Amino acid sequence: MGLGLQGCETTALAPMGAAPGRLSLEPDERRLWLRAEEEQRRLDRSGLLYDDPRLNEYVNSVADRLLAPEVRANGFSLTIRVIKNPTLNAFALPNGVIYVHTGILARIENEAQLATLLGHELTHATHRHAVKRFRDLQNKAALAATFGVLGLPFGLIGALASALGQLGTIASVYGYSQENEAEADKEGLTLMVNAGYDPREAPKLFTHMKEWLEESKVKEPFFFGTHPRLQERVESYQQLLSGPFKDVESRQGRTVRTDEYLSVVQPVILDNAVLDLQAGRFLAARKELQKFSTLSPTDARPHYYLGESYRRENDSKERDQAVPAYERAIALDQSYADPYRGLGTLYYQTGKKREARVAFERYLALAPDAADRAYIERYLQELSEGGGES
Repeated sequence: MGLGLQGCETTALAPMGAAPGRLSLEPDERRLWLRAEEEQRRLDRSGLLYDDPRLNEYVNSVADRLLAPEVRANGFSLTIRVIKNPTLNAFALPNGVIYVHTGILARIENEAQLATLLGHELTHATHRHAVKRFRDLQNKAALAATFGVLGLPFGLIGALASALGQLGTIASVYGYSQENEAEADKEGLTLMVNAGYDPREAPKLFTHMKEWLEESKVKEPFFFGTHPRLQERVESYQQLLSGPFKDVESRQGRTVRTDEYLSVVQPVILDNAVLDLQAGRFLAARKELQKFSTLSPTDARPHYYLGESYRRENDSKERDQAVPAYERAIALDQSYADPYRGLGTLYYQTGKKREARVAFERYLALAPDAADRAYIERYLQELSEGGGES
């Protein structure tokens, strides 16, 4: 279903806050906002939002510091929502709702980098890039070609592909024109600098994500998940730091906030690693699990999931690392049942029947009400009938 922008306005659109008084939307822009509200409601009902009140309050507080007073005076409001998805993505709807994936939050290193990302996306909304983009589509064929992204094979994003509407999909996959993206870099950097953040963290964010993609060897369909776009951001911010922002005061007195950021986002890192694991992105999952384990060295869970990543990859070289990972999880928490299930499954798969039976029996002893109890009991029956020896 199209957006119905035929006969759209051709007047220039000033950024929000450029003139006093409440913002007046032009007819085609108002239609975009109505569509954005529809897409927002669909996403909110999709079950894909990450439910963490502390995280939601935190990311919205960072965004609130970025919103310029003159834009606020126009009646523009800003809301950040987090989506459960391991890919590198964030996108803004024209009505000021910004969606950020857990995947990108798990890999950001500090609050200054988060402010860089939010400032970039906020600029897309305040500078009205969505309506400018659609006004550039001069004919129905161009509009249809753009909406063709809805038919792309999204693979691992699963339900998100159907929950994203036209506006969200286009912003997520293609972004905006090179000119608009450069403007989002510059104005977003201005916002984070005005909020007191260290601008030198801006290019680090995108360099870090680019290196992560290269090391993890994953391919993603989204704007922030592609090397060319990330390289463009790195170069753009480096030029800004050596040009208009070169006289910004040094790191001293500038906000980075690494500890505060990681404290709030720590649960996301583990949860997102599990999402990566479920998607078969094993290297990505391991990097996050190692990051989480560094932050919480006595937590048994990342070691269990490391064991799962080695076992599920089904590579004989990697599989050998599963047992010590499971055993480390057990050593940290002897009442933790899941590592025993992992060990039992691994031993069963490798023909070690006695070890499998011992591990499965221990799992059921620790988790007598386990949802998969009947499934494990069938394993045990098979192992018993098979003689029980490796």
